[in-house]
Amino acid sequence: MPDSERKIRVLVAKPGLDGHDRGAKVIASSFRDAGFEVIYTGLHQTPEMIVSASVQEDVDVVAMSILSGAHLTLFPRVKELLNEAGSGHVLLTGGGIIPEDDIAELEASGVGRLFGPGTPTSAAIDYIREWFAGQEAV
Repeated sequence: MPDSERKIRVLVAKPGLDGHDRGAKVIASSFRDAGFEVIYTGLHQTPEMIVSASVQEDVDVVAMSILSGAHLTLFPRVKELLNEAGSGHVLLTGGGIIPEDDIAELEASGVGRLFGPGTPTSAAIDYIREWFAGQEAV
């Protein structure tokens, strides 16, 4: 099927010890409602587990939800592992409780747009669709 007809495949992941997954489940449901294919990893995933699942599922996007404060460790580690796995083309995005300065640092290091509390789910959906359309044009 041509890429223009292919559904966007998104892995929604909850890394680390954070046990609060309501936001991840809401975004996963919103992504499904928007027509994305969604794989939800569940709680307590390691970066290695997330990247392994993303490779096995051949996803376009990894969206991580982090509320634990470990974002400066987890996002770079997942990005590094994606690159090592030959999946550097996969968009790494996400959200959670992340200070603005840390968002700027992560985005400057190659992590995609990050979303904070209260962001409408449509903002993440639109961002992923725009990113995906840009990939098709390449």
